[in-house]
Amino acid sequence: MSEMKRGKLIHPEPVVIGPDEAESHENWGFRDTAFGFNQNGNVTINGDRYELSGKELPRLLPWIRETLDINVDPADRFEPNYPPKIDPPIKNEEFLSEISDFLSPDQIETDDHSRIRHGHGHTQEEMFLIKYGNIGRVPDIVVFPQSEEQVTALITAACNYNVALIPFGGGTNVTEAVRCRENADRMIVSVDMRRMNRILWIDKENMMARIEAGAVGRHIMKQLAKYNVTMGHEPDSVEFSTLGGWIATNASGMKKNKYGNIEDIVVDISVATADGKLERQTQAPRESVGSDLRQLIFGSEGTLGIITSAVVKLFPLPEAQEYGSVLFPNYEAGYDFMYELVHTSTPPASVRLVDNMQFQFGLALKPASTGGAADLKSKIEKFFVTKIKGFDPYKMVALTLVFEGTQREVEQQKRDVYRIAKKHGGMKAGGENGRRGYQLTYSIAYIRDFLMNYYIIAESFETSCSWSDAMAICDNVKRVLAEEYEKRGLPGKPFITSRITQLYRTGVAIYFYFGFYFKGVENPSKVYLDLENIAREEILRSGGSLSHHHGVGKIRETFLPEIMSETALKWKSDIKRSLDPKNVFGAGNQNLR
Repeated sequence: MSEMKRGKLIHPEPVVIGPDEAESHENWGFRDTAFGFNQNGNVTINGDRYELSGKELPRLLPWIRETLDINVDPADRFEPNYPPKIDPPIKNEEFLSEISDFLSPDQIETDDHSRIRHGHGHTQEEMFLIKYGNIGRVPDIVVFPQSEEQVTALITAACNYNVALIPFGGGTNVTEAVRCRENADRMIVSVDMRRMNRILWIDKENMMARIEAGAVGRHIMKQLAKYNVTMGHEPDSVEFSTLGGWIATNASGMKKNKYGNIEDIVVDISVATADGKLERQTQAPRESVGSDLRQLIFGSEGTLGIITSAVVKLFPLPEAQEYGSVLFPNYEAGYDFMYELVHTSTPPASVRLVDNMQFQFGLALKPASTGGAADLKSKIEKFFVTKIKGFDPYKMVALTLVFEGTQREVEQQKRDVYRIAKKHGGMKAGGENGRRGYQLTYSIAYIRDFLMNYYIIAESFETSCSWSDAMAICDNVKRVLAEEYEKRGLPGKPFITSRITQLYRTGVAIYFYFGFYFKGVENPSKVYLDLENIAREEILRSGGSLSHHHGVGKIRETFLPEIMSETALKWKSDIKRSLDPKNVFGAGNQNLR
């Protein structure tokens, strides 16, 4: 990928990662942040990173007990046994000798903790196994290249000595994309890209930047903001996921409406493959020069090569950013509002609709009341919504909004949103509720691993579908899961909820959350996966996609014949064999090996 010939290039300083950014090996997120119970038996979250940090959440445990119809006892803890035992590494001495010529000792890790962490993502199954079971085959070593030349040399060595390479970004995937195949009998190397984390240049005249693939989302945002620009890409995992991971999984962000999905933002990609480097000499806004081979890399999940850098579009930092929220009497009213909004106006950067169960969950996460004016205001608002407006607390739903752009654009979007919302029975609920709902995305990600310690297993899965299928999919998935749960005689009640997270003119993306109490259930992780697969079958039967942005990995590969023709599957396999005949990139995702 050549340097830009136009525009004055800015070369930012390398990112400095402090010790306070250490991540947990056995849980989601930062090492210094976790949910727990305090001496009062109430849930708290330690640390000071998030809005909920240091707060007491007295409503959460009672709400969980009532919703799941079980008695979660803080004293009844399902103690994890992390780290799990793993087999000794397979060593290819010739490969190790060759890479020692260009990698320093601190770029190679062989300890068990590093091997385990690089052998899993964040599915419930993987997190359950590292705490309570056996994760199985893990990488034999972990390497940390610092340049494209080192990545190329790694691939050459792997080709020469029959070694498998698995690219690793932030390790946030929920598709088992970085898990090793159990029958893999050759040396497996996890290639951790996070030392290749630089913004190589920023071209403000042409509004582009070249960024290395290992750059983490939170660092990209912070560094670009110094120059008053942004990529605008903010997936839920933005604190930990990487640019290369976004491309490899064909990711989507919370502000997709304004900035686009990752495929809309990326202008060019540089990829190191078994056959050389995939790159272009210029970065034009659009070309018609035959098949665009770069498109093969979006969603390739580490099967074709290692992404080393990308040129991305930039946008000015928004002149104005405001939050908003709307309450609707029911999910259907919120859905009808979203449909009209998309087809008659320009939607705000983020528009997300949660169903009643998720709305109640948000209320359960409110910190303890401090009394005084704030408490009085809350009671007045509740009285107005339920008594004056007549909203049923067990049907009402919430919509959160993020407006970004010029002040004029934001004002126009606000007028459109609240005008259309009123037509559908919606009621403005304030910017503070919208801001809180948006920010909760980051802190609630820690809850799943906390609850697993108290016999509750949960996970999310997603889909996209046409507008005409959306409500039926939400209803059908909830119904099928509830019926199957009851049929199996599982404890209490399941937690099943949905939210609509991204909007298109032709349809929407839907997130589902599913969880249950598993004390006394044999192999609960497998039970969960079986139920999720039943839900996925219902999604496909009802017109939904296999995935909107999580990807396929290994966890969904068995569904590929249901969504692709034999020819499509053959072409995918033929491309893999042609570009990587020795299966150097041996993660085996999408059953490509």
